[in-house]
Amino acid sequence: MTSTVPARGTLSQTLRSGRPQKPRTAGRSALQAVFLDMDGTLVDTEGFWWDIEVEVFASLGHTLDDSWRHVVVGGPMTRSAGFLLEATGADIPLAELTVLLNDGFEERIADTLPLMPGAARLLAELSEYGIPTALVSASHRRIIDRVLTSLGPQHFALSVAGDEVPRTKPHPDPYLAASAGLGVDPLRCAVVEDTATGVASAEAAGCHVVAVPSVAPIEAAARRTVVPSLEAVDLAFLHGLMTEVR
Repeated sequence: MTSTVPARGTLSQTLRSGRPQKPRTAGRSALQAVFLDMDGTLVDTEGFWWDIEVEVFASLGHTLDDSWRHVVVGGPMTRSAGFLLEATGADIPLAELTVLLNDGFEERIADTLPLMPGAARLLAELSEYGIPTALVSASHRRIIDRVLTSLGPQHFALSVAGDEVPRTKPHPDPYLAASAGLGVDPLRCAVVEDTATGVASAEAAGCHVVAVPSVAPIEAAARRTVVPSLEAVDLAFLHGLMTEVR
């Protein structure tokens, strides 16, 4: 099936058809959709972002403290870049800095885009059984479109970028936008995230969260399940999260 990457600046949708029915593991599951974060969840790129930030600030004459990595991971570009500007005192406008960071990231992923263990298998399974799936990221549309080319846009009914919502993660807006776009109830959706920022966003929207920690640990909580990797997540597992939903 041929898919086109939509224009920048809008919520993107890819139509899908001809999917088999849900497997018997679904039973009477209340699961309506699955929302997936991108960096650090599906693609092993959190380290790429930090490397680019280190390189860009080095070119500006500043050295980043490695402890700051936990502060900037998982957040929107404006927040992470803004924090680093304040921490270093670098003399560069925020808008110019974000362009440099996005340019550097695009150049880095042009050569390689490693998937997280279990990502390809999970996407294939969700696609095979026609589970409505959305990619929800704090990254900008220009970055999401590049990554979608490698992930396979046919796996996603919708994608939401950080520069397309009034407030991005940790606010609930991205996941509320995904829910509205797919016409589903957030309470009946499972979200897979790798950072505390993303987890906070999904939980604020009312979704059940599967946390797969990448850079910093995440504790289990009500409506939050922590797993060591995506290899522990399959469709039966996601349906099982919805057992308490009526």
